[in-house]
Amino acid sequence: MKQITTIEEAIQIIHKEVSNSAYDIVPIEQCIGRICADKIFATIDLPRFNNSAMDGYAVLLDDNNNQVSVISRTLAGEVNNDILSSQKVIKVMTGAKVPDNAEAIVPIENVEIVNDNEIKLPANIKSNQHIRFIGEDIKSEQLLIDTHQKLDFSHISLLSSQGITHIKVYSVPRVAIFASGEELKLHFQDLGENQIYNSNTPTLYARAKELGCEVSFLGSSKDSVESLQELIINASKFDLIITSGGVSVGEADFTKEAFEKLGVETYFTKMQIKPGKPVVFGKLGNSFVLNLPGNPLASNLVFEVLGKIIIQKLKNSNEIYHNYIDTRLKGDMKLKSGQFTVIPGYFDGESFEALDKRAPGMVSVLSKANGMIITLNDVDSLKDNSKVKFLPIKWEFFTKNHKNIFTSN
Repeated sequence: MKQITTIEEAIQIIHKEVSNSAYDIVPIEQCIGRICADKIFATIDLPRFNNSAMDGYAVLLDDNNNQVSVISRTLAGEVNNDILSSQKVIKVMTGAKVPDNAEAIVPIENVEIVNDNEIKLPANIKSNQHIRFIGEDIKSEQLLIDTHQKLDFSHISLLSSQGITHIKVYSVPRVAIFASGEELKLHFQDLGENQIYNSNTPTLYARAKELGCEVSFLGSSKDSVESLQELIINASKFDLIITSGGVSVGEADFTKEAFEKLGVETYFTKMQIKPGKPVVFGKLGNSFVLNLPGNPLASNLVFEVLGKIIIQKLKNSNEIYHNYIDTRLKGDMKLKSGQFTVIPGYFDGESFEALDKRAPGMVSVLSKANGMIITLNDVDSLKDNSKVKFLPIKWEFFTKNHKNIFTSN
């Protein structure tokens, strides 16, 4: 067990230790956001046959600039075995199979109508124009979706185009959350003198739901090891147990003691991070355990740094590491070196501005932020326009201000 670990070391421990092999078979309409548990290969070519990309006429190139006769018509889905010959063309609609010897499709708007059965073709018809060829999009036996790939609406297109109705996906992570500490009341309880509302538990519940987990709230414990052990035992059937508070020096650390008495295997107990140094990660039976700091902002930021990666691993995603956007800092910033510092703020698409008020115990901060930066432990200041790496938290990337979104040369 490591006592104090860096962020990078913690991430590597999570990568090494966390796994989940459970899977489900689900209809493709229910697989959005799930992680594919199998390699999926194409069973048919797409298109299945050469077809027309336009409403037009299937022609031979030698009839370029000639007057020709229209011998038949083919709609999408119809069977027409006619073939082309000199000065004979076939009218075809978009998606219809083209004659086997067709050399091009001429769009309807590019021909001159002579009468009901004759047209005049344009000059400079290009070979194969407006023909969609068999297998041009997807070839039979081509890998469509790889194992550990997250599924979205675009994959439904692939699967349905192949007539695939059900697929194998990894099970949704099951997360247990409970509240501890009698001085904290949940938002639906009455406050006593010198008591405050517990914002961490509902926030972590909501965040785990947003990240695609099946989340259960197991109740609140009293300030005793026995009460916490009862909750922990009940939570041990879940993939991940998340708690906050009770793990720092100087607190009534019933949470830490309760887990230790039940035999938790601890991977690390502190992290070089500000805010949020007291964080414990371990495993109890088949359940992974993440004990977060009690201060609201510290708890939420540590979850964004570590909790999301644990969940990505439990999902069996092949994308588990934080990604970032290179941008520039707006304004100067003074920092205290010695710890890796997580700084919440707002990225407007052009620059990142840190929030001025970001004390560990604050609740309102993340409602004003859409992401964060993390500075190295030797950084004591950043200048205006410094290059920074923005890590998004709220990834629906919209703005209140209308912007020109078009790319120009």
